[in-house]
Amino acid sequence: MSSVQEVNPRVLRIRAPTCLQREAARITQEISQGAEKPFKKVIDVSSGDPHRAGMAPISFVRQVLAACLYPELLKEESLPLDARQRAERLLGACGGSVGSYSVTSRGIPHVLQGVAEFITRRDGGVTSDPESIVFSTGAQKNLLLVLHLMASGEGEAQTGVLTPVPCPHTLPMLLDACGVTAVPYLLMEDQGWALDLVELHRALKTARGCCEPRALYISNPGNPTGHVQDRKTIEDVIRFAASEGLVLLVEEVYQDSTYGQQKEFISYKRVLFDMGKKYSETVELISINSISNASMGECGLRGSYMEVINLDPAVNKYLRNMQATSSPPILPQLALDVMVSPPSPGDPSYETYRQEILHIQTTLSLNAQRAHEFLNDLPGVSCQPAMAGVFLYPRLRLPPQMIEEAKKLGVEADVLYCQWLLEEEGVCLGAGCENGHEGQNYHIRLCVLAPPATLEEVLARLCSFHLRLLDRFP
Repeated sequence: MSSVQEVNPRVLRIRAPTCLQREAARITQEISQGAEKPFKKVIDVSSGDPHRAGMAPISFVRQVLAACLYPELLKEESLPLDARQRAERLLGACGGSVGSYSVTSRGIPHVLQGVAEFITRRDGGVTSDPESIVFSTGAQKNLLLVLHLMASGEGEAQTGVLTPVPCPHTLPMLLDACGVTAVPYLLMEDQGWALDLVELHRALKTARGCCEPRALYISNPGNPTGHVQDRKTIEDVIRFAASEGLVLLVEEVYQDSTYGQQKEFISYKRVLFDMGKKYSETVELISINSISNASMGECGLRGSYMEVINLDPAVNKYLRNMQATSSPPILPQLALDVMVSPPSPGDPSYETYRQEILHIQTTLSLNAQRAHEFLNDLPGVSCQPAMAGVFLYPRLRLPPQMIEEAKKLGVEADVLYCQWLLEEEGVCLGAGCENGHEGQNYHIRLCVLAPPATLEEVLARLCSFHLRLLDRFP
């Protein structure tokens, strides 16, 4: 956005479900039962689910999990030796069967240690303690644990969380479910969705008197914007959080998928510790990562971890105890182990693994560039280039007649756009209002991590629909 706007807390209030994915499933079922449609199949690219979009899973991940699920495969020489050896180690670490509970209520010690070592390597030697790692069934569950712990008060005393607009489309519902006030801060669309420190101060000032801000939520790389924060921005955010006494809730799920030129992912933890003890020993930080990231894409396994830094030891213990009431499932932990410790050079699976990762990264980069250029050529559409992640988030300048039609129907205009696109062309996109946008800021959300042929089909159908729409509402 080119200018700072006044936005009141609770703009990210929970909405009635758009039901676009359920409608997509209904149409798919109708096609399977012989119904005639203008298209042969529905393509759902509304969420960051690359496997649903048609991307193949990583072979090594599935080989290891298969052998863990069915140990007879440990004798199968058609599986690479290192996959069988990894499965054997993991089976030993989890008590011999994936059907067992975790060895400890916090998770498998071997995997906890592996995650801590991964973070230490990633951050250039900044030590990670396994005792600070908490496993859960997906990044949303990790965040839910934290929000439930922070939620308190009513009215002016109710917990507030500074939340970006746009934000991950699941975040508004989580905040509302926990009884936490969303304090929106606007990302700068005309600057590639960059975070602006002045806007953070504005949002905080607006919130005071309406709620009690206690945390700042950051998505880096941005979901759904694809923006990658540089070191200076991260330093400014850390200073801001320190001066205002805010907990940093940092979702870093797409850290493996930075492809913008001269852009690199730097973790908030690494920058925090580079800033010296004044910050590294005081600023409260919770960092979340997941196996639903771009490279692995194992969304359905629901596995994630969070690292808790500088929180009161009693809080850290409470978070672990909350998770201990239902020990984390085994399979996601095993997938996490593969994510943080993939095949190394010289291992039998290394070359295949390297080629598969390269294919995913190349596909993502080329698709993002292709879709960005295509969308900007459509009349009434503008799209900022993505630097990372799996989404593009283009802006729509919709005809006034369509906006009026949406008002009569009681829906947001971008929801109506997506509904008509689904009905007429069989493409399921996400509506920007799910990501926190309101008013005349209409956007759509498009996952570009899909086979190139699938993306071309999506773009062709989208173009056909969009041009017809402009003819319908000249």
